[in-house]
Amino acid sequence: MIPKLIFVMLAILSTTAALASPAHSPWPGGIGIVHIPGDQRPSVTVDDQPALVLRAGNEWIAVVGIPLGQTAPGAITATISVPNQESRQVEIEIRAHAYEEQRLSVDRKYVDPGQEELERIFVEREIIDAALGHWREASLAGLSLKAPVGGRRSSSFGRRRFFNDQPRSPHKGMDITANSGTPVSAPISGVVTATGNYFFNGNTVIIDHGQGFISLYCHLSEISVDEGEWVSTGTAIGKVGATGRVTGAHLHFATYLNGTAVDPALLLTD
Repeated sequence: MIPKLIFVMLAILSTTAALASPAHSPWPGGIGIVHIPGDQRPSVTVDDQPALVLRAGNEWIAVVGIPLGQTAPGAITATISVPNQESRQVEIEIRAHAYEEQRLSVDRKYVDPGQEELERIFVEREIIDAALGHWREASLAGLSLKAPVGGRRSSSFGRRRFFNDQPRSPHKGMDITANSGTPVSAPISGVVTATGNYFFNGNTVIIDHGQGFISLYCHLSEISVDEGEWVSTGTAIGKVGATGRVTGAHLHFATYLNGTAVDPALLLTD
């Protein structure tokens, strides 16, 4: 009876841990998972950026975003600090991962913007970067998300992109094709930290879910929330559109951990 009970308890703990955090995916644009035993809550930093920490069963789990530009194979170092203990370092081994190429044709102004557009882009970049790098203390039960909108996933994360045959930065999100006007919902609760109509991103909403976990929604036809507003899971935040640098109506959905973009597909349950 006792061995059976122990087996059941271990199974429950294993399931809890699985629900609390995504799978270990140690490649550029992926997520590194660091298991930390003990009762005291640790703090974890990577490249001087604090990392998200979850309680899972009888341990803690650090959920670390791996930069898309990270050299692979290689390693990144997580520094773990626990009250009344010496800090220790853990290396996350990074393995190579192949991403596809994508070529798109867009309005010339989105490839060769003029001086006025460049000044606008600079100001908007500062606003967006501040929102994506924001840290807010919060207790998170897990990182299992449902897609913010239904539809065909037309362009995956990490693709090396060429606009009008000119190379640009890799795709740092997931594109979901849907009809213009389709409602977009928050996949997890949080605080709206930025909204606006931006040159490249069009109508945009950024949500801070706590501990450096941020989500981004671009090219909306409408925005339904205000900066500073608390949104619950399932709250309508806007509608699919075709604003900004696009070739058609879709939602650009992006997720960030410790200031770096990670593949949203690693966090979705559907």
